[in-house]
Parts: sequence; C-alpha cells; structure tokens
Amino acid sequence: MVIEQRLVLASGSPRRLDLLRQIGLSPNAVDAAELDETPQHDETPRQLALRLARAKAALVAGRSPEAYVLGADTVVAVGRRVLPKCENEGEVRACLKLLSGRSHRVLTGVAVCGPGGRAAARLVESRVRFKRLGPPEIKSYAASGEGIGKAGGYAIQGRAGAFVVTLQGSYSGVVGLPLYETAALLEGLGFRTA
Repeated sequence: MVIEQRLVLASGSPRRLDLLRQIGLSPNAVDAAELDETPQHDETPRQLALRLARAKAALVAGRSPEAYVLGADTVVAVGRRVLPKCENEGEVRACLKLLSGRSHRVLTGVAVCGPGGRAAARLVESRVRFKRLGPPEIKSYAASGEGIGKAGGYAIQGRAGAFVVTLQGSYSGVVGLPLYETAALLEGLGFRTA
C-alpha cells in the first residue's frame, strides 16, 4: 500500500511555485508563513536566510504535521549589509545604485520539515555581478515595478537579467529556490520526487 505524500509550500511566492513545478513537483497546498524578517542583532546574512527558512517551515509544519513542508528565504547582501525586499520605487533605485558595477551575494536558505518531526536545511550561496548601471536604466527599471517585493530590488528572471555580467552558483537559487538542493532535501527525508 502506497501512502499518499503531501507537500506544502510555506511561501506565497509565485516564483517558488513555478520553480517547483519546473521539476515536476506540485504542492498539495500553499500556506504562506508570515514572520518578522528583521535581522537579529549581529546576525550575518547567511544566518538570517537559514533561520528564516527554518522558521517558515517549522511554523507551517505545526499546522500540517502529516505533510512535508518546504520553507525558503532569499537574502541579498553586500558584505554584511542585507538589502531590503523593496516596497517602493525609491528603495529599488537605492538598491540598484548600490549593486551597480559590483558583486553581491544571494543567499537562499531551504528547509524541509517531514512527518514525525524530522527536519533538514541547506544554505545556497551565489555570487552575482552587475554591469555599471546608468541613471536612465535605474529609473526605467524602478518604474517598471518589477523590483517591488524582491530581495535586493530586482528579479534576475526578468528585465534585470540584462544587468548580470557573471553569476557563480545556482540560478534557481537567485530566483528564490535552489532546485538541486530542494530535491535532495526532500528525498533525504523520504519524499518521492519521481
């Protein structure tokens, strides 16, 4: 007898849902975990991404203890400075000015809570370097609205893809969910991905 597996995505991100579907996984439910995402005192960007991913998965696992719950969080950082999930055009412009002509890190924490309280997590770090952006490019991108709600004020899978000179690491991790690591975590806890 095969027991039905349930997968719950602890994120309201349409990008994460699309990425899961790209590898043939369609969650039974989407239950976005609402958390305070403010960095704690002396918390590094790496620690922040992993803490938030774990907290999101654990929160939703409390509501769906029989399911495999997948949580993730993406942090964009320049040094120890965490860039915001931009809420307006002004924040997008400020982030793009900071990222123009330099490298930054995109850190995505992924956590899975399985039935029976088992859990596992991984952190994936990618390095992205932007070309030098002129004021018209920054203004146009900010006005497009694409950077609103995005960590660091940009979406690599959209128009900002043209800003990327180099990317070392996981493209899907920069979008918001590193697929290889996600599948490995799920399989490691007994979820059948195929």
